[in-house]
Amino acid sequence: MTTTELHPPSAHGMNEIAHRVRTEPAYGAYLLLRVGFTVLPIVVGADKFANLLTDWQQYLAPWIAALVPFSAHQAMLVVGVIEIVAGITVAVKPRYGALLVAAWLAGIVISLLSYPGFFDVALRDFGLMLGALSLAWLATAYGSARSRRRSTTGS
Repeated sequence: MTTTELHPPSAHGMNEIAHRVRTEPAYGAYLLLRVGFTVLPIVVGADKFANLLTDWQQYLAPWIAALVPFSAHQAMLVVGVIEIVAGITVAVKPRYGALLVAAWLAGIVISLLSYPGFFDVALRDFGLMLGALSLAWLATAYGSARSRRRSTTGS
């Protein structure tokens, strides 16, 4: 059995990333979106278990709460797990993770538009969905090992 060692990025590697961010604005946007759509779903998903940011159950559409075979609180715990998985997926496979996040946000938008009181949050989440779709698009150019090799070899 082999073990995989995790090595922190070297100073040279970090300098190369910083140089690329300065010289390729699209690459900078890709990294910013990738970090954001990794960290934020994980934080929001984890908060479904703590309710420190808000009472998440208020955002659950009544018709969805009536459909699920468990309590609204338990439904939000399931939502939290899905959001954590989505954030981890963005970190590992940004193109597919971003599409997962975009689809999830589309579902949230539909839910929020289905009853009054949260149209402003639906609009915000629609904007986030567009950002996730932009990340998926940028990941086709910057998210693969092939594109990273191409950038370091200059070909």
